[in-house]
Amino acid sequence: MDRLTEGTVFPSSSFDPERAAEELRKAMKGLGTDEKAIIRVLSGHSNEQRLGIVKQYKTLYGKDLKADLKSELGGKFERLCLALLEPPRRFDAIECRDAIKGLGTNEAALIEILCSRTNEEIVEIRKEYKELYKRDLEKDVVSETSGHFKRLLVSQLTANREDGYLFDSDRAKTDAQELYDAGAGKLGTDESVFNKILSSRSYNQLLATFETYRSLYGKDIYDSIKSETSGYLKEGCLAIVDLARSRPEYFAKRLYYSMKGAGTTDSTLIRVIVSRCEIDMCEIKQAFERKYAKTLASFITGDTSGDYRRLLLTLAGDQ
Repeated sequence: MDRLTEGTVFPSSSFDPERAAEELRKAMKGLGTDEKAIIRVLSGHSNEQRLGIVKQYKTLYGKDLKADLKSELGGKFERLCLALLEPPRRFDAIECRDAIKGLGTNEAALIEILCSRTNEEIVEIRKEYKELYKRDLEKDVVSETSGHFKRLLVSQLTANREDGYLFDSDRAKTDAQELYDAGAGKLGTDESVFNKILSSRSYNQLLATFETYRSLYGKDIYDSIKSETSGYLKEGCLAIVDLARSRPEYFAKRLYYSMKGAGTTDSTLIRVIVSRCEIDMCEIKQAFERKYAKTLASFITGDTSGDYRRLLLTLAGDQ
């Protein structure tokens, strides 16, 4: 596979969990902490290897690596390091819980996670959530969201999106007409039609529908959704369109808006970097530069500092 369609973090070719665990222990033992060594170990191994290091650390020292890192580190750097030590779907479950619990709900995080993961990943997230919190993710989402947006998220949680690369042209035409009749072609909007089609069709089928919609009605589905829906339902529907058209561009946009303007949404920045660094970060970086005429590295450098910045840049393949 072309390296440009890959991630930026790779498995260590000379993986030795004992040596890696010893290196981390040495970095935290005694006065002061060797953050550079921690960055080197965590970024130099795949997630699967890091999980092996966690196990080896406990075997060697009878101590929990995550607890030791918590006691030695702090702030955003600590949060990033701990995120790297979670299995991917468990990390998603933790992020879903963080988005739901407490005052207010982080709807954007729920959209990002639940709309971008595969059917199999959604099933695993629900299982991890249940194991971690003894709670049902769907029930929690239902209690914290409302209206058509709630229905959109519940639809994602059913993990029932059609799969496959083939598409049906006749169905694309029928769906395009249904979408038009439910929105731009009438007074008011039938949101349930948007939910049904956007949540159940495969991404390739959706792409065919969007093309047909444009050719039949002279409008882009993106603009129709913007004018026919509102609030978080609109954001969720637009995310599905973005994901169908270009997954790397969707995540590039998430990264851009996590750092654009005053302040940084570090939870989004961490989540996207951690969840995509082994999958398609090279493509995301290309999409970022193409779309915003600046490199992702320049944004990270301008918005973060210290060891946190160093580890983010390393994970993004820029250090």
